[in-house]
Amino acid sequence: MQYVSTRGAAPALNFEDVVLTGLARDGGLYVPEAWPQISGQDLSDWAGLSYADLAVKVMTPFVGDSLDHDAFNEIVHASYRAPDVFHHAAVTPLQQLDSNEWLLELFHGPTLAFKDVALQLLGRLFEAILARRGSHITIVGATSGDTGSAAIEACRDRENIKIFMLHPAGRVSEVQRRQMTTVLSDNVVNIAVEGTFDDCQALVKSMFGDLAFRDRVNLAAVNSINWARVMAQIVYYVQTVIALGGRQDRPIDFSVPTGNFGDVFAGYVAAQMGVPISKLVVATNINDILSRALNQGDYSCGQVQPTMSPSMDIQVSSNFERLLFDLYGRDGAEVNSLMQRFVQSRSLELGPDQLAQAHKQFTAARVDEAQTSGAIADVLAQSGVLIDPHTAVGIAAGRKQRNDEHVPLVTLATAHPAKFPDAVERATGQRPGLPPHMADLFDREERYETLPNDLGVVRNYVEGLAG
Repeated sequence: MQYVSTRGAAPALNFEDVVLTGLARDGGLYVPEAWPQISGQDLSDWAGLSYADLAVKVMTPFVGDSLDHDAFNEIVHASYRAPDVFHHAAVTPLQQLDSNEWLLELFHGPTLAFKDVALQLLGRLFEAILARRGSHITIVGATSGDTGSAAIEACRDRENIKIFMLHPAGRVSEVQRRQMTTVLSDNVVNIAVEGTFDDCQALVKSMFGDLAFRDRVNLAAVNSINWARVMAQIVYYVQTVIALGGRQDRPIDFSVPTGNFGDVFAGYVAAQMGVPISKLVVATNINDILSRALNQGDYSCGQVQPTMSPSMDIQVSSNFERLLFDLYGRDGAEVNSLMQRFVQSRSLELGPDQLAQAHKQFTAARVDEAQTSGAIADVLAQSGVLIDPHTAVGIAAGRKQRNDEHVPLVTLATAHPAKFPDAVERATGQRPGLPPHMADLFDREERYETLPNDLGVVRNYVEGLAG
């Protein structure tokens, strides 16, 4: 398996090099040169497999011969062990809400968010590849709340890795912040940036764009620009379709709360591979660049507005470029031109052909704060289940866009409600408690540095500590 850049000018790489590289040197994102295929017979044969065994089946074509099969199998099984890594034997279990509506619970990992599913794997992949090469990396990532803690948990105390995580000061929940800043491992550095998540993400992209700096510190990525993140997320779409008896004549709908488009893009990849997925509902909060792009073709930036679903408070969705690459016929030069115009004008418009093609797989909806709170209350009243605000955005959008109640609708539950106790309590009167392994979170010592939204300051700080 070879990987190509969405902008067409970077060299093709194998899986191992893509994991370490993250962002392509031409500024693009890596994607497989072709989508592997999953047949109906595969889905039948894989029924009843454990999550880890299924993950090996789904991901092996993407890995190719970059890693020894036995070594990869060992890494995958170590990543999804229960109960010491994931606190549910099914890893990503389904919860039924009504006769044909479901929650896919993705929050049973160590940091209570869906990012754990991919990052527990990525941390072990980094460690194995670096040990074999005798090399080291400096990871610099940006987080709107959940990626940071999951990446830190995956990389803490691992040899040959130094991880710097940028979060927007005052714009993540206290639980999210403390999950990052109370990790005191020597190889972990937390930075609170005086700005928004988009500012943090722009700083990271600028550091990757500085090729001399990138080479000096051996820069690597844990954000969803890293292909391995998307690859790992494909697995739970396949698992869900198998569990619900999905077939080509009985496809499944998914509603996906998303800001950076990585999680829902994984669903798109699963569909391209032949998994029977009917529609993917792109669920956004009032920071609605993705719903505008997919409904009207208007991919233009506004001001980031703080919401009760802060992990989605994003106006520049990095992984959307991967979809653009397919929508524009995998023409890297055309995508490069589009993205250069976007950088200059903060806006681009999808052509009618591209929009029509996107509508074959995607639908989208914007959910405001009142609708988010209402969905939290409704799900508790109807099904006795507490959900977090991000999941609530997915629930509300999925119900808005649902056309056929005979098609199973699965909403991705992306975070545990205890990560957002204030919002849940305001909506329901019930305050969710932290699970036992995090019960002392508010008593732990914090450590982080607050820095201005200044590339030179942040870059120098990172290089000074990278070692």
